[in-house]
Amino acid sequence: MNSIRTRTRRTALVAATAAAAFVLAACGGDGGSGSGHEGSPHGSASTRAEADGGAGNETGEDAHNAQDVAFAQGMIPHHRQALDMARLAADRSASPEVKDLAARIEKAQDPEITTMTGWLTAWGEDVPEAMSGTDHSGHAGMPGMMDGADMAKLERASGRAFDTMFLTMMVEHHEGAVEMAGTEKAKGRHAPAKALAEDVVTAQNAEITEMNKLLGKEGKEGRD
Repeated sequence: MNSIRTRTRRTALVAATAAAAFVLAACGGDGGSGSGHEGSPHGSASTRAEADGGAGNETGEDAHNAQDVAFAQGMIPHHRQALDMARLAADRSASPEVKDLAARIEKAQDPEITTMTGWLTAWGEDVPEAMSGTDHSGHAGMPGMMDGADMAKLERASGRAFDTMFLTMMVEHHEGAVEMAGTEKAKGRHAPAKALAEDVVTAQNAEITEMNKLLGKEGKEGRD
């Protein structure tokens, strides 16, 4: 992960919004595209995943390994930040397309938090605590996560400036999710978690393409 390069690119894009014309496609992408799904190895579970090399903890239907735990423990706060970002769009966005995208993200990711919480509870693992408000600084090291300053800027923005900032940040957020989902696909063991990771890659790449079109970057596509 080249976080420095990505953050530099995002910073330049956000800074440019004050001077550049905001481009919204006549058609705001495929309204039926999949929702955001995000996850990341994080904290002690990630360390355990590396240590055990993916060894399973159980057999049968609920078989899982430390990577699966790390994926869920990272995905939950990642989803929560996406929801915080999406909820800002309702009264700040000037774009019906952006509002529709934000609503789809919220509708899909909220129940997924419940699902992943259920996995962790069943496995006897810690469920990440919710951060206060939009402060997710404790998870800023995960791919695609915004820091407190980013979220504060988004909260203060409105209209087309908000839309450009929201889309630029959410593209990076989704790219981080795709990266983390790839790790789960490669190293996880729990079948439902791996299936969710597959959905992440498909759905989030589709939304990356949609958001880049809204930003006027039709040539930018999602990752494999």
